[in-house]
Amino acid sequence: MVYQDNVIAPDEAAAWHAHLLDSPIWRQQRRVMYERELDVPRLTAHFAADDPGLPWPLGEALAQACAATGASFNSIGLNLYRDEHDSVAMHNDRLGDLVDGCPIALISLGETRRMHIRSKKHLAPRRLDLDLAPGSLLLMSWETQTHYDHGIPKQTHPLGPRISLAFRTRKPA
Repeated sequence: MVYQDNVIAPDEAAAWHAHLLDSPIWRQQRRVMYERELDVPRLTAHFAADDPGLPWPLGEALAQACAATGASFNSIGLNLYRDEHDSVAMHNDRLGDLVDGCPIALISLGETRRMHIRSKKHLAPRRLDLDLAPGSLLLMSWETQTHYDHGIPKQTHPLGPRISLAFRTRKPA
């Protein structure tokens, strides 16, 4: 796992955030949890990297993620955490959907949010708390997904919106 600050310049990251925040791309998903259907506590969007209708600035963000990591990605997933109440539970990405051995890169825009990263080993659980700043990039290896869970918890203090751009290499459908 590698974390880099300021992969995206502050002015550029702010412009990307403002544009995407006001974009009509966002969807509210619903999931069955605890034997009832609930809203997912964040908004989402997804695009194939080669989508000819890819909204600005996702093409630029993809190019930056590829340049910063040396990897190529074919999928862009977006999460909008609107405020301190939005979250994602501890999880690892569904490895069956991804090309074996390929990393996942996350670019953060907007408000800084804390990510919990926790070892899956029950004998010696370890947790790292990482503040994902605007314009930062977190590169998670395949091994990170197999040995660690990660999540964005709800917060108790007011926070503005954060957008996460997740770059993955998915298996062909």
